Amino acid sequence: MNNPEKIQKLITLREQAKAGGGEKRVAAQHEKGKLTARERIHILLDEGSFEEYDMFVQHRSHDFGLEKQTYLSDGVVTGHGTIDGRVIYVYAQDFTIFGGSLSETHAQKICKIMDQAMKVGAPVIGINDSGGARIQEGVKSLAGYAEIFERNILASGVIPQISAIFGPCAGGAVYSPALTDFIVMSENSSYMFVTGPKVTKAVTGEVISTEALGGAQMHSSRSGVSHFMVKDEEAGLMLMRKLISYLPQNNLEDPIQTECSDPIDRLEDDLNEIIPENPNEPYDMLDVILAVVDRQDFLEVHSQYARNIMVGFAKFNGMPVGVVANQPNHMAGVLDIEASRKAARFVRFCDCFNIPIVTFVDVPGFLPGSAQEFGGIIIHGAKLMFAYGEATVPKITITLRKSYGGAHDVMSSKQLRGDLNYAWPSAEIAVMGAKGAVEILEGRALKEIEDDDERAAYIEKKSNEYNEKFANPYEAARYGYIDDVIEPRNTRFRIIRGLQTLATKKEMNPPKKHANIPL
Repeated sequence: MNNPEKIQKLITLREQAKAGGGEKRVAAQHEKGKLTARERIHILLDEGSFEEYDMFVQHRSHDFGLEKQTYLSDGVVTGHGTIDGRVIYVYAQDFTIFGGSLSETHAQKICKIMDQAMKVGAPVIGINDSGGARIQEGVKSLAGYAEIFERNILASGVIPQISAIFGPCAGGAVYSPALTDFIVMSENSSYMFVTGPKVTKAVTGEVISTEALGGAQMHSSRSGVSHFMVKDEEAGLMLMRKLISYLPQNNLEDPIQTECSDPIDRLEDDLNEIIPENPNEPYDMLDVILAVVDRQDFLEVHSQYARNIMVGFAKFNGMPVGVVANQPNHMAGVLDIEASRKAARFVRFCDCFNIPIVTFVDVPGFLPGSAQEFGGIIIHGAKLMFAYGEATVPKITITLRKSYGGAHDVMSSKQLRGDLNYAWPSAEIAVMGAKGAVEILEGRALKEIEDDDERAAYIEKKSNEYNEKFANPYEAARYGYIDDVIEPRNTRFRIIRGLQTLATKKEMNPPKKHANIPL
């Protein structure tokens, strides 16, 4: 084409778009310790792979003098690229343009790449850094949010959706990340809340800081809204690259198995001695997980929230799996409201995307008390039971020590269609612990014993009888509820062989529009 002026115009417009809101605003972004939208995308995606859409889009508003302010890309950078060669769609809000606020056209850009991702079956990563709805556009910006929400809902369980919060995310804007599968927040530079500190004070009189109300620490440890908290944006971007490595492109594909140099028959002799002799003494379940997964590599999800249960991703012989494990090191690994919700959502995610689930069990039961009952532990505990019972992916369960009462049923038991249920010789599978059982079973006899020493001796005797019968896995194995009792050091080998065998598993739930999980 013999028209250098048109070529030069294209080059000039591209440079203008890439400049965002201008040097001063970019500098202000950097002074806050934050990257620009394009810098974030550059780190996230494979080098040179990003293909941008809608670089020349501008807003269409003529109210409140907005027509005098126009910027190319209208506050959000959208497109697709690759992570380790796999196609990923991405959008990154640009705070240097109108504070990243969402307009009609801003929303349309996001919706376009979400629609494209659904067509081709590829994950979507959204990087949020926005002042919220663009007030000058009124209901159009609200409609834009709702358009995004609807696409989040339709994409749920079809393609993986990951949200990064690298700045403000408030009001209605919080619901798009909340509808996605994982949320990453950066320390000291990101926050999420429906209503900010000023409005909170005006309405309720409560005085609270932005960080305390909706910062990364609060959402990662208390509310459970955030799945990962990172020190800075670069760490968050690299974490999302790693997270993608465990996930398939969509719900019709399996996770990608990679080559593994870690021997499948590697023995871990320390596991034979990791369970303390005292049944009430804690140990760290993380040590068990790291000992059996590939290269001691475990990506924990929700690491600071509901720490009495652990969830996360690992690989066994290069095969991605989801891991769920009670943590005896925190609250004895008991199941409570938060732990049940945390694990249930993770199990359902794995089932959506064909990721096998490996469960390590050491659970004394559900947490008793009025606070739990008033909070609805019945409904929340049922969520975890529902998730395991509904899941059709391969499920392997290892019972290490305690597995008591209803919590035994909930933790991927054979009756909830556990495919392979193994137990260590230290497993105790019963309705409850020995002391509680004796007090109920021998209640009448104990009332008749007046001497304290004689009473204590009687309880000890009966407790020993109870333990002899139930403080081992063989009673459950006798009925086929446990498929095999295994030597702890062989755990890695048995899990990998089990996963290999179950790779062709086919199981279908009854036809239905959808289930009615106890929300």
